[in-house]
Amino acid sequence: MTTKLHQPFKRELDLNGEKYTLTVSPVGFKLVQKGKRKGIELTWAAITGGDAALATALNASLAPNPRPSLEMMPRSLGNFTKH
Repeated sequence: MTTKLHQPFKRELDLNGEKYTLTVSPVGFKLVQKGKRKGIELTWAAITGGDAALATALNASLAPNPRPSLEMMPRSLGNFTKH
């Protein structure tokens, strides 16, 4: 028999040498890097309703991304010359 989730609980994760806090609550979950305030948050309704992919894409689009290097570009775009 499973236990009902009435209040949030937190667990620490170590991913690629960086520490994160995962908070699981009756509403959903939140994953935040240690020392930071903002993180990824998804509700259970979004996950079960199929909106999780949309929410993940939206969060990824709002996150600061470093400028891609030429080595990261797909080879199908042709040859690049550095000037």
